[in-house]
Amino acid sequence: MNKNKTNRFMPLWIAVGVVVGILIGTFYANHFSGNRLNIINTSGNKLNNLLHIIDDQYVDTVNVNDLVEKAMPQILSELDPHSVYITAREGEIANDDLRGSFSGIGIEFTIRQDTIRVQNVIGNGPAERAGLLAGDKIVEVDDSVFVGKKVTNEEAMHRLKGPKDTKVKLGVIRYGENKVRHITVTRGEIPTKSVTASYMLDDETGYIKIKNFGENTYPELLIALAQLSQKGFSSLVIDLRSNTGGYLESAVHIANEFLSKGQLIVYTEGRRYPRQEYRADGRGSYQHLPLVVLVDEISASASEILAGAIQDNDRGTIVGRRSFGKGLVQKPMEFSDHSMIRLTIARYYTPSGRCIQKPYNDGEKYETDWLERYQHGEFFSQDSIRHTGPEYHTSNGRIVYGGGGITPDIFVPEDTIGMTSYYKEASMSGLILQFAYNYTDENRTRLSKMDDVRDMERYLKSQNTVEKFVAFAEKNGLKRRNLMIQKSYKLLERFVNSRIIYNILNEQAWTEYLNQDDPAIIETLRIFREGKAFPQPAVSADGPVACAFDYRATRLHNALMAHA
Repeated sequence: MNKNKTNRFMPLWIAVGVVVGILIGTFYANHFSGNRLNIINTSGNKLNNLLHIIDDQYVDTVNVNDLVEKAMPQILSELDPHSVYITAREGEIANDDLRGSFSGIGIEFTIRQDTIRVQNVIGNGPAERAGLLAGDKIVEVDDSVFVGKKVTNEEAMHRLKGPKDTKVKLGVIRYGENKVRHITVTRGEIPTKSVTASYMLDDETGYIKIKNFGENTYPELLIALAQLSQKGFSSLVIDLRSNTGGYLESAVHIANEFLSKGQLIVYTEGRRYPRQEYRADGRGSYQHLPLVVLVDEISASASEILAGAIQDNDRGTIVGRRSFGKGLVQKPMEFSDHSMIRLTIARYYTPSGRCIQKPYNDGEKYETDWLERYQHGEFFSQDSIRHTGPEYHTSNGRIVYGGGGITPDIFVPEDTIGMTSYYKEASMSGLILQFAYNYTDENRTRLSKMDDVRDMERYLKSQNTVEKFVAFAEKNGLKRRNLMIQKSYKLLERFVNSRIIYNILNEQAWTEYLNQDDPAIIETLRIFREGKAFPQPAVSADGPVACAFDYRATRLHNALMAHA
């Protein structure tokens, strides 16, 4: 009887003994084994355990969240240059241009002498309706003084932007006044344009400038093309210079307008992402239009997708300088606090099969690649371009290269005529921007009466703005160098007057002014005149030879000298 009872309770006693053993073992492990914890585990758990140990036992109080915020960028930087961690605020700022709109007051501002200065007011936007004017200085936000070292671009945008229909009270000082006036602005949706200029270069040639590839870039392009059609354009130049990219889909939609049905635009492929191809559907309205695409060393990502699709399909001519070389695809992944990572998940490849991502094993060298290209002479001579990747071939057999950007079919060197150390210091120091703002502010009434870029150009030339700038710069520490000023006179005049035009008119007027003597635009017009927009393979005695356009930089240099 007793024996049966003992057998019946035996499983219970065993279970109790196991639990007590675990508790005793855990106690002794924590207190008598050097506080090792159980970190002999996976690497991921090691990181979690490390943070737990620091939070539990570090000598001082530690904000673990701040520690994580600082650690995540370092971890991602070990992967590649484009896998990044973005805080919630940084993500909001970075996405505004690509979304096509943001909620704010509708101004373009600059910061001078620790004060927000309104550079432009968006027409019919909240700020204009409330009475804010270009030239106003914002010194208060919501009854708090907002001047001094705390005034940064990021902080200013944080205070001025906000949900639609919310109000912000601004204290502003207007030119010629000393008293602060208060203006309440009701925030609204502000459109951001990615097609920033669209006009006719001559009677036959349309021009479109794409600043980035956002959600609305494709419909903006269609509108621009429709407007150019009304003006009778028969050839087109798409300017992608300084365009750092954006959404892959936008570049694909635009390429589709110019390519024939079935032509490959781009494909992506990664370790966990099988090959995905994007092909033209044949519904594009401009499949046979003579086309030139402009690129430079800043053109990257989606810009290179579009340029690569046009080049590899021999659909048009690429003009300019070798592009940046970003061929990695990032996927945004958002956390609960709206911060996010952009993780590289694949590479994209142009139709010929080339990946144009430049090498990034040496992170420091990757960051200074632009400077190294400049010092090596690549911006000034096509022969200085270093091709480290394999050769590929376009649809008609021309050689193109992988491993580092899109090399243009026709090279246009950076224009260094008139470049001096005085000009470099004047432009790099920000003095030209400061002078242009001050000059605009002091002459706003007169300048605002001009709505044509050429009228304003003629007026500014008559005002000898270069001499006025030199006097301003001398008062602000830039010593007068008469011989250098004379040599750089046209460059100085171009920079100074372009900024004044930008301040008074808009980005399109600014672009029109700069394009008048732009070497790449001059070369583009020559290509159209000579009917060379569609690349053809060179022909030798033995038949077609795979090669790009043969173009002598000296010929262009001489043409530019004559033009100058």
